[in-house]
Amino acid sequence: MDILWETPAAMLAMGYLLGSIPFGMILTALAGAGDLRGIGSGNIGATNVLRTGRKGLAALTLVLDALKGAAAVWIAAHVSPGDVVLAAIGAFFGHLYPIWLKFRGGKGVATLGGIWIALAWPIGLIYAGVWLGVLALTRFSSLAGMTAAIVAPIVAAATGRWLFVLPGIAFALIVLWKHRGNIARLRCGEEPRVGGNKEPAG
Repeated sequence: MDILWETPAAMLAMGYLLGSIPFGMILTALAGAGDLRGIGSGNIGATNVLRTGRKGLAALTLVLDALKGAAAVWIAAHVSPGDVVLAAIGAFFGHLYPIWLKFRGGKGVATLGGIWIALAWPIGLIYAGVWLGVLALTRFSSLAGMTAAIVAPIVAAATGRWLFVLPGIAFALIVLWKHRGNIARLRCGEEPRVGGNKEPAG
């Protein structure tokens, strides 16, 4: 049983199952805020939870989404250290494409932050700092998340953590792809700001 557990496939599956837990949906449902998929953009992440008016729920969603990414990497680090990147990939794709929600999940920014903290905490701290800094300056959650995702693999390369560079680039490209609608709205000046009243279509 131990041998079966310590396989790359098992670490990938473990990461996916952890990443696929839709904390935003669970928390809003428990709080009586309705089905998150029918609110705002329909996304299951913290930014859309914020559109319910429940700031506490949004903050908790952010933390839990980050923790599930970190947990997948930490578990792999203790069980099968050579497969931490696979566990990270599993968690990231689990959040983006959860089987429980017909593969319609979030955009991965918070979960990716947790993954980076667990893979290499200095990169994770820079990721968080960039995200918070851009958010504070622009109030565009999408721009903050995309910028943080792009910066992380650059920092990985600059600090010699070559094992994480290619996965980091892939993560960043996927985050950009998931935010393609946001990018279009940013270019048109139609992207809603955090705390604003304008809702995105998707």
